[in-house]
Amino acid sequence: MANKLHLRVVTPSKDFYDDDCDMVILKTIDGDTGILFGHQPLTTVLDLGYLRIIDNGEEKKSTLLGGFAKVNEHGLTVISDAAEWADEIDVERAAESRKRAEERLERGSGDPSSDIDVQRAEAALRRALLRLDLAGLKK
Repeated sequence: MANKLHLRVVTPSKDFYDDDCDMVILKTIDGDTGILFGHQPLTTVLDLGYLRIIDNGEEKKSTLLGGFAKVNEHGLTVISDAAEWADEIDVERAAESRKRAEERLERGSGDPSSDIDVQRAEAALRRALLRLDLAGLKK
């Protein structure tokens, strides 16, 4: 039997995942990173993206909204602002968030006197699009 990687994902609101698996793929600020059992020690910053957990040929996929990941001899620990499975996503809320962010960006574009926080609106739009994509809705 092959060695398994222990994965623990923690968010401020819950322990999201705590189990063994074959491989984890997550989005770091340097791009997608795959982690297997025996990976060299690593601490990295996470970007908005997907957490893909592969075990026994099956894949589970969730959102991962930033945070940190640490690999050591005990496995992979992820501390994230939020993580959601597809069936946990409130599609209506994500669609409304997308619409609000797009409207804010439209009002704020090209107007230096605008009080629109463009970076905040862009981040909200990225989160909404990620959630809608995982829920199976087209961007």
